[in-house]
Amino acid sequence: MLALIAVGFVVYTVQRSFPQLSGEVAVAGLDDQVTVQRDGLGIPTITADSKHDLFFSQGYVHAQDRFWEMDFRRHVTSGRLSELFGESQLETDRFLRTLGWREIAEQEVDALGDTERAYYEAYADGVNAYLAEHDGPDASFEYAVLGLQNSGYEIEPWTPADSVAWLKAMAWDLRSNIEDETERAVIAPDFTQAEIDELYPAYPFDRNPVIVPEISTVPAVGTVPDIAEDGEATDAETEAETESEPSASVEWTEVSDVVAAVSTLVGGVGEGIGSNSWVVSGDLTESGMPLLANDPHLGASLPSVWHQIQLKCGDVSEECPFDVAGFGFAGVPGVIIGHNDRVAWGFTNLTTDVTDLYLEKIEGDSYWYDGALVPLEERTETLKVAGGEDVELSIRSTVNGPIVSGLTDDFTAIADEPFTGTDGTVTAPTAAPDGEYAVSLKWTALEPGTTATAIFALNTARDFDDFRGAAAQFDVPAQNLVYADVEGNIGYQTPGKLPIRGAGDGSMPQPGWDSTYAWQGFIPFEELPVVYNPEDGYIVTANNAIVGDDYPHFLTRDWDYGWRAARITEMLQRRIANGPLTAEDLLAVQADNHSFIGVRLTAAYLDVTTGDDETDAALDLLREWDGQNAADSPAAAYANVLWDTLARNVFVEERENPVPLGDQGRMFLVVDTLLDDPESPWWTNQALGVAGMTDMLKRSAIDARERLTAIQGDNPSRWNWGSLHALPLVNDTFGTSGIAPIEWLFNRGPFAVGGGSSVVNATGWSLGSDFATVTVPSMRMVVDLADFDASGWNHLTGASGHTFHPNYIDQTEAWQRAELAPWAFTPDAVDAATVDTLVLTPGG
Repeated sequence: MLALIAVGFVVYTVQRSFPQLSGEVAVAGLDDQVTVQRDGLGIPTITADSKHDLFFSQGYVHAQDRFWEMDFRRHVTSGRLSELFGESQLETDRFLRTLGWREIAEQEVDALGDTERAYYEAYADGVNAYLAEHDGPDASFEYAVLGLQNSGYEIEPWTPADSVAWLKAMAWDLRSNIEDETERAVIAPDFTQAEIDELYPAYPFDRNPVIVPEISTVPAVGTVPDIAEDGEATDAETEAETESEPSASVEWTEVSDVVAAVSTLVGGVGEGIGSNSWVVSGDLTESGMPLLANDPHLGASLPSVWHQIQLKCGDVSEECPFDVAGFGFAGVPGVIIGHNDRVAWGFTNLTTDVTDLYLEKIEGDSYWYDGALVPLEERTETLKVAGGEDVELSIRSTVNGPIVSGLTDDFTAIADEPFTGTDGTVTAPTAAPDGEYAVSLKWTALEPGTTATAIFALNTARDFDDFRGAAAQFDVPAQNLVYADVEGNIGYQTPGKLPIRGAGDGSMPQPGWDSTYAWQGFIPFEELPVVYNPEDGYIVTANNAIVGDDYPHFLTRDWDYGWRAARITEMLQRRIANGPLTAEDLLAVQADNHSFIGVRLTAAYLDVTTGDDETDAALDLLREWDGQNAADSPAAAYANVLWDTLARNVFVEERENPVPLGDQGRMFLVVDTLLDDPESPWWTNQALGVAGMTDMLKRSAIDARERLTAIQGDNPSRWNWGSLHALPLVNDTFGTSGIAPIEWLFNRGPFAVGGGSSVVNATGWSLGSDFATVTVPSMRMVVDLADFDASGWNHLTGASGHTFHPNYIDQTEAWQRAELAPWAFTPDAVDAATVDTLVLTPGG
């Protein structure tokens, strides 16, 4: 009886926060009636008669579906996790508070124009209207669990700065090459310049494509007349577009610390973070109109980082211009990626270098700069701790940024044994002033920006000029933006705030005491790469190099190495040769599991026999393999274990100075190059008793077979990549509580998946660790500009953040199969797909 009562209480407590999805609710703060229609996946379409009511209702709906996630996120971005979970989160809070995201967000809110500020305020009012009637466990089950540890916690009202601060967290997730810069600085004392150059090779321009082979000449932003009210381009605009011809200015050749903790919370730039997007001209499609595909690769999270939504003004006009659908963030108004009634757009991470570490020389309360001692900027903040005493935090900054050494092991190690470098070289610092070394962080996201405004400019863009105007404001995080419109145009724009450096290139920590190494400003927007209606008829972005080495501005030394971009381009070219493309073709490309390194190793082992019958039988699997990392493939399982084992044996196992394996795309190129150099000293590992490439290949094949046998048994026909590479869906908060019954309430899976790292179906895993999926195509979409209702979308989990809600993980199985749900957009299609209708009325 007691057990039944306990179960009944838990069921009641879980379900009491499920939102009302149908009927009518009176809500204080609305000006007029708003309709919220939901389809079978719980995806809301909000229709309102005013901009205020539209964003007010989006805030209300986000709070219905995801308020715990929103509340948790704002504690992350404010460095206030200790207020929720106690002293265990103090180190993370110290780091985040030092970066000062919340303070910067508040400055950005203050700088908003009246119109955009009104959007954020209306959104916050909608969130708070929901909270006025739903507090504690009525808002989300997590508050009932939190009460077991922190019974005094009270939900605070939502503010515009809470929304804007999350954009800083996404910038952290996509912060580019800081890990590579840190790794090089940490290993510099133990490796020669030649070895570092081998471990961090340049982008392979000779084999993998760049995004912008030819920069287009287009009119400056704001000089093209707007689209007329009837949707037709004006004569002046048509003429301007016709005159936009490519310019051959760029040519190419065809084809465990605090940082880790923060990355766990908001996403990290570790293995697999990136994205795919491509857009195809109507000249190459069955419908005669463009197709656009996008799948951003982010850390796996439950609930998914994305929330699907459609925002529609009842009468689209200048007074209420929104008719937009796509993927956004719970807690942020508007749509981040998607389409409106005229244009579609997608994002991938730009991977340009927007973060630099600086070596500082500190004396007391001052630091050296250009031969003089300058007072450190200092501020003191109070960290409140649930169940404990307040903690005072002193934050120090130089002109270059906040001092981060002392906060993480790696940054502290760089200060303890500093190395610097220019143009890829690595040296100990010279001519340094007196004092103690420290490390500061320079990052574009640590200055107020305009991304909070850019969202709405994208949502209401009518043409390529509007799109570029929005891109000009999308400064952080720096993203590749692809474009298509209902007039048949396709395009690409590099946005973002991209630094122009002084003496250094940012690939290693720079001397902070010398202003010649300081940033000199930012690349003017009109000088950033742009493509408009390219002759080839398609544009592919997959975090690969944007332009060739002859582009006049330095962008980075740490691109993704282009394996995904090359594969996508190859598949598109094959399909184009076979006839007009369809949306199904683009989805098939998204689902591709081809493994470059698997195929490369298969070729390397063609003539290798180990003398061990079981291992040679395993190698036979590779010789019959199609190179696809399919979930049910025994060969894919062995190929990936072999790859991991080989990398460990060459670079890590028993070595006095292990090599950080880092991202797999880079290691693909490193090992690919070594396979052409059998005499390389890297092949010899005396501690393992291995001398030369052949010995290393044999030893690794045997070790890999033994590893896989220990995991999946000695029958190769039962080996499979999917369960080895399975995705555990772990709730971002209580999913790692350490209390099994609580974790069971929130976590799901594991789910068998195919794909892999630097594979188009980018289910990333960490080399040198286990094979579990850690990063994923967080969403997939294919937009058909001929018929928006023929488009498709999907994301990792579901619309709801409420555990056990029907929409908690109802999209996951389709995501596993890389299947898209129909994307109803027009009013008739939305009505036909509607399962629940909630009417919000003024009052309450």
